[in-house]
Amino acid sequence: MTSADAVLAGLDRTRGWREDFYRDLHAHPELSGQESRTSAAAAARLTAWGFDVQRVGGGVVGVLANGPGNTVLSRADMDALPVTEMTELPYASTQTATDETGATTGVSHACGHDVHVTCLLGAAELLADQRQHWSGTFVALFQPAEETAAGARGMLDDGLARRIPRPDVAFAQHVLGLDAGTIGTQVGPVMSAGDSIRITVFGKGSHGSMPHLSVDPVVLAASIVLRLQTIVARETRPGEFAVVTVGSSVAGTKSNIIPDRAVLLLNVRTYDDATRRQVLEAIERIVRAECDGAGSPQPPTFEYYDQYPLTHNDSGVGDRVDSAFREHFGDQVVELGRVTASEDFSRIPDAFETPYFYWGVGGFAAGTSAPPNHSPFFAPLIQPTLDTGTEALVVAALAYLAKDPG
Repeated sequence: MTSADAVLAGLDRTRGWREDFYRDLHAHPELSGQESRTSAAAAARLTAWGFDVQRVGGGVVGVLANGPGNTVLSRADMDALPVTEMTELPYASTQTATDETGATTGVSHACGHDVHVTCLLGAAELLADQRQHWSGTFVALFQPAEETAAGARGMLDDGLARRIPRPDVAFAQHVLGLDAGTIGTQVGPVMSAGDSIRITVFGKGSHGSMPHLSVDPVVLAASIVLRLQTIVARETRPGEFAVVTVGSSVAGTKSNIIPDRAVLLLNVRTYDDATRRQVLEAIERIVRAECDGAGSPQPPTFEYYDQYPLTHNDSGVGDRVDSAFREHFGDQVVELGRVTASEDFSRIPDAFETPYFYWGVGGFAAGTSAPPNHSPFFAPLIQPTLDTGTEALVVAALAYLAKDPG
């Protein structure tokens, strides 16, 4: 029997509380930066299991020292989304909250972070209960505000790197639209870098019946939107991944008033730093040129926000963990491929100069069309999803902490 088998022998015993905890967490989601209930629940359980618990930058970190050996950090994100749930599950969220703009919005765990929290707590309890089968230090980190790309940076700004032992390896996982019971792995780039940009272009307002007296920012914005489509189509090398999405274009309030400005919200995704720089430079070049061509009375402004780093899985760690997964899960391990969404997890291991591995957990019935993350209908199957995610964290940790060769 391997160390992983011995530790996971308690999986059945913990299933009841994990499922109840998940339902409660799903029904009580909290927006980014507001995760007080969730963090308190995580801290209470870690404390009860003997972890040294700290509050850091809105998050919770539990450290369980268990003799000499490697230090393994596993991270779960805690925040929910401003999305009104439409699943009709008996434990569906009916919560509302005030967002950063002051508006009231529905809130739900439409990205599965409730799964992540529950699985990491499950792994933490199993490791705490079976300390005789491993040696080293296990760090359970519960991070706020992943959805706004602020949480990892906030924990680091609050001194995370000097408040916990330096990890030798770091792990994270994400529930995705894969078949429930499967684990998806990928070495190298796995989650794209992400940049959001708020662009304001300026015109000259006028009466709708007197367009000759205006510089129309609506026409200007439309020209920019069309021209931006050529960046991926004509400026990036064929086969090189890049996405440029204009998610919002807002100008004016009435049909007979030409406004004096327009605001565009852009989202960019890339897997390569050189491509990222090329795309961002092209966006600014095109916007400035279109403004000059329209006779804009002042230069455009660019505000970058919600910026995510590239998630690039270490090959050495990836091979070791993938091998452990295949030994434990067999043909349930599948190729994840590159996921075009983005994550801020890598900021934490990067701050320690620690290699890391990030994988996917399947959460939906085989043969069904799973709703995408961030959909109001996103609701993974409770089982086998929770068991699989918990097992994966234990198996990955024991690939570095196990006492026996297995």
